[in-house]
Amino acid sequence: MAVSMKEVDPVFQAAGQKDGLEIWRIEKLQVVPVPKESHGKFFTGDSYVILKTTALKNGSFRHDIHYWLGKNTSQDEAGTAAIKTVELDAALGGRAVQYREVQGNETEKFLSYFKPCIIPEEGGVASGFRHTEVNEREHQTRLFVCRGKHTVHVKEVPFARSSLNHDDIFILDTKSKIFQFNGSNSSIQERAKALEVVQYLKDTNHDGKCEVAAVEDGKLMADADAGEFWALFGGFAPLPRKPFSELNGKDSASTSKLLCVNKGQTAPIDSEILTRELLDSTKCYLLDCGSEIYAWMGRETTLEERKRAGSAAEELLREGNRSRSHIIRLMEGFETVIFRSKFDKWPKKADAVVSDESRGKVAALLKRQGFNFKSPAKAAPVKQEPQPQIDCTGNLQVWRVNGSEKTFLSFSEQCKFYSGDCYIFQYTYPGENGDECLIGTWFGKKSVQEERSAATSLADKMIESLKFQAVLVRVYEGKEPIEFFPIFQNLVIYKGGTSTGYKKFISEKGIEDDTYSESGVALFRVQGSGPENMQAIQVDTAASSLNSSYCYILHDGDTVFTWIGNLSSSMDQELAERQLDVIKPNLQSRLLKEGSEYDQFWKLLGVKSEYSSQKIVRDQESDPHLFACTFSKGVLKVREIFNFTQDDLMTEDIFILDCRSCVFVWVGQRVDTKIRAQALNIGEKFLELDILMENVSRETPLYVITEGSEPQYFTRFFTWDFAKSAMHGNSFERRLSIVKDGVKPRADKPKRRPTTSAHTGRSSVPDKSQRSRSMSFSPDRVRVRGRSPAFNALAANFENPNARNLSTPPPVVRKQLPKSVSPDSSKPPPRTASIAAISASLERPKATLIPKSIKANKPQTEASKPKPETNAKEINPTNDNPAATPTVQEDVKESQAEGEEGLLVYPYDRLRTSSTNPATDIDVTRRETYLSSTEFRERFGMTKEAFAKLPKWKQNRLKIALQLF
Repeated sequence: MAVSMKEVDPVFQAAGQKDGLEIWRIEKLQVVPVPKESHGKFFTGDSYVILKTTALKNGSFRHDIHYWLGKNTSQDEAGTAAIKTVELDAALGGRAVQYREVQGNETEKFLSYFKPCIIPEEGGVASGFRHTEVNEREHQTRLFVCRGKHTVHVKEVPFARSSLNHDDIFILDTKSKIFQFNGSNSSIQERAKALEVVQYLKDTNHDGKCEVAAVEDGKLMADADAGEFWALFGGFAPLPRKPFSELNGKDSASTSKLLCVNKGQTAPIDSEILTRELLDSTKCYLLDCGSEIYAWMGRETTLEERKRAGSAAEELLREGNRSRSHIIRLMEGFETVIFRSKFDKWPKKADAVVSDESRGKVAALLKRQGFNFKSPAKAAPVKQEPQPQIDCTGNLQVWRVNGSEKTFLSFSEQCKFYSGDCYIFQYTYPGENGDECLIGTWFGKKSVQEERSAATSLADKMIESLKFQAVLVRVYEGKEPIEFFPIFQNLVIYKGGTSTGYKKFISEKGIEDDTYSESGVALFRVQGSGPENMQAIQVDTAASSLNSSYCYILHDGDTVFTWIGNLSSSMDQELAERQLDVIKPNLQSRLLKEGSEYDQFWKLLGVKSEYSSQKIVRDQESDPHLFACTFSKGVLKVREIFNFTQDDLMTEDIFILDCRSCVFVWVGQRVDTKIRAQALNIGEKFLELDILMENVSRETPLYVITEGSEPQYFTRFFTWDFAKSAMHGNSFERRLSIVKDGVKPRADKPKRRPTTSAHTGRSSVPDKSQRSRSMSFSPDRVRVRGRSPAFNALAANFENPNARNLSTPPPVVRKQLPKSVSPDSSKPPPRTASIAAISASLERPKATLIPKSIKANKPQTEASKPKPETNAKEINPTNDNPAATPTVQEDVKESQAEGEEGLLVYPYDRLRTSSTNPATDIDVTRRETYLSSTEFRERFGMTKEAFAKLPKWKQNRLKIALQLF
């Protein structure tokens, strides 16, 4: 049924087309816009209509409409506000949720728009039915009561001792001083939130210039501020108990009752269980839940029917004398989570498409009436894939879980995962406020529960050993967060498993072992966004596993094919080229474009069949929601914090930030130790509850973050001040220090404990100009394999790219390096002697955050001293100049006198990564140590000693700028 728009007030034209607040006041029964500078200022004798427009990540707008009724407003003005709210919703296409707000009993969502509070003033505008003057007066002493742990409800009470009690917090605003009286039964969080009101009064009524005093209930006259406070009340006297009616709070809840509205009259619906099928799109209904009454309006109802439903809800409140209950009006398709939770098995919410169409009808109608009404607007959509907020130049360690123990993985193995195994990783990297650490667990799809539990326990011990200053993340295969893959850069995930737990499980169950074999048939899907973020994932060896949007690698022993999907990008094809260096180095590969495959290719895949062409869509990040949590006896209770800020995070509590693609559990420093240990369990309970009813996966990535160690991928959701999270004391003490001083206190953030790495290798993937061959798409071309990414990373420092054709195999390096003494005793996969030698230097355990293979100050024996003239010939065999060798020898002789003990010295031009005549037999991760002291000072602007004292991340940035890293 079409909605009639003839009675839509033209004042609502262009409303809701940009993010923010819009407010109208009812003046003489007409809707009048309130200037932006007056937003948040309400009068007790008036009624208001408030529209909150929120731009969502998907490019659409969410609308919430509130009509606020002052305690002294007239019945006519209140009725006009209710009717105009329905008209505004119609003008927005019927997509808004509407809330009835009564002074002193506002919803937390409404109060969140005007943080820290609203304090209505006496008076109001003149109307045809009631006239109240706004009296300007000098400062008067006023007493306010504050209630609320997360959102503050402020109410002015008579300035008398009888207004005080032991349960609440009171603010006494005098001409020269503001007192906060903390009832003995109030919580620390309530006291801290009340101080935000004190700050508001100080800035608003005193221009930020007045004294602030905190008075504790029970201190009597022992404190000077307490004595001054009680003197204003005529002296101390015992306080009365809080009235029973106030202790009860809102109207008591009752069993939910569903009523159908027909021509303004309500009729109950007889049903023991509430289901979605009871709601008819052509009718309006009331759901009476005691403390709230929901007015549900079908999509096919008329504007007049919707107004009658709202009036019926108002009448229901009057009949039951339920002034504290709220009325929430909803349109079909735009129900709130709480409303849907009242019904049994509410179907998954579908995106409503009626709103823009209805909005367009309103615009067309108003234009015909002569009003300039703009077309429906949409917010600018955000990028579908947010960028990872983590530095990718850090240091990585990986362990595989075997039974109840963990086994360290060497550099060559740390980026090779199996779906049947569990892994633990530790990543240390430069953050915004010093080095940060991330410790995580990765569970393969077919990993066993015993090893998952062991991985969790081992990771918890690692976090505890770092005094909870590291971030913990739990990751499942296929649900990796955007920060995960850039850490590993080049990750290969194989089928099967190698852990003892997996082998035991398949043996007991009689399951066939499908663990990857180099000599068998295997198919890999290649994906990623670039050389620093690419993956090869083994999939079922079947044609149905193919996808036109990706590239694939198929091998049967030494027979290798690269399949290029027609919808794949040039980047996808480049990544497939790079992954071949990891999966099948030194073997030939044939490139096959989709549609030009060989029979042998289809034979390896079994039977040719249909396959998808749609890109695999990962869980998208949604608009974040913050929840305050209480966890007791295994039961989790949550409460949403609307329009949250950093100040909402209390050091005594646990909060959950839900972004849909991942969930963060934030743990305050003052949280009880036993509750802190349950942080990961709390996150898992939260996923089970599915608070937002989005069918969230139980395998959604879970982060546990301790206050003071917040990473950038968490703080990006706030306007973050690191000084606040580094402050000492409880929430009340911190806030009181800020309010009294008038400035943020200078707080020294505790230094995070440095992590000692047994392995700090980082694979460097060559860019396009350093690749050993060019990409060709001829299906008949035989692709000559030559070297692995580890070889490319090091060889790029020694080769002159102009000396040979990059599409030909590189020269073989015969330089012998020491054997690896990595904690991992597993043998590396078969490789050429040169590649194995170079990788061995990377697999050696390290003792510092920056990779080192040879100590700079370690004396060298005669047997171990390098021979630059000999190695120069081997590294650069294409150099036909017979004078090259003497030059190397002369350079060394000239500068050796200035070198450190046992360390050669080279000119800067020979140490650069882009050098055409590179120095040899050096530790390529510490090139700067081979500079003479004089040249070091010229290049870096400081001595070697001063450079050594810099943070590792600053050292790396300087080295990168000078092409020494």
